[in-house]
Amino acid sequence: MTVSSQLSPGQSWLGSPIDARPLFAPEQAALMETLRRLEPADWRKEAVPGWTVHDLAAHILGDFYGRLSRDRDGHQDGPTFAPGETLEAFIHRINQEWVDTYRRVSPAALTDTLDLIGGQAVRFYETTDPDKPSLGVSWAGVDPAPRWLDSARDFTEFWAHRQQIRHAIGQGTDPDPRLLSVVLDTFMRALPRTLRDTPAPVGTQIQVHVDGPAGGTWTTTATESRWCMAEPDTGRPAARVSLDAEVAWQLCTRGVEPAAALAHARIDGDYELAEAACQIVSIIY
Repeated sequence: MTVSSQLSPGQSWLGSPIDARPLFAPEQAALMETLRRLEPADWRKEAVPGWTVHDLAAHILGDFYGRLSRDRDGHQDGPTFAPGETLEAFIHRINQEWVDTYRRVSPAALTDTLDLIGGQAVRFYETTDPDKPSLGVSWAGVDPAPRWLDSARDFTEFWAHRQQIRHAIGQGTDPDPRLLSVVLDTFMRALPRTLRDTPAPVGTQIQVHVDGPAGGTWTTTATESRWCMAEPDTGRPAARVSLDAEVAWQLCTRGVEPAAALAHARIDGDYELAEAACQIVSIIY
């Protein structure tokens, strides 16, 4: 879904704003339903490399606390960069420190805390101003980012982590197109940055199409200064990549590598441009 927010002239290349605000409540409800149905052994299953379901749930709680403390409460204390530390290394380090600390917390206590703090986070997201500047979104190449993109980025993270928990306990991806469509739309905003080093004549267009009820078509255009998602779709892309929804979201989160995604894709036109688009990463990686 889109929101009638105006992009600043310097950010129009990001494409139409996304309004994820109404979806935080159903996403939180789905998370709590999933966690409350877990068996004791489920909490110890690996959800992502090196982290159990319990670890991943603790990480989500850390994200809730961080957002509320920083943006709702104006709290500025917290971990800082070590000398020479990159953003990626910093994020991975503080995430691991938080998860290590919460391993002493029982699943029941962790679930109850997630219910309480997650509800507060939902109310925060629902009342945000989409036009305000907010945290940068590194994988989209924008800092500061408009609040709508920052919030949509958080929504995709919560959704993706819930899928990782579902997969760990033998369930498939939640097929609800209300949620997945916004996840995919947000993830595709990484295309201009993905293609930043891909040379092409001005006006060249690349399309990524995702099949199914949650899918759509996203077009990015080469301009004089950058690849851009705001230019009109001419209907004549130099390359078109078609993916199914499962491969698309897993590609963006590196659950699927680009070579594997390309093997499943339907490609029309310039293969090298299609290959460049499939390098998309919509997480800090």
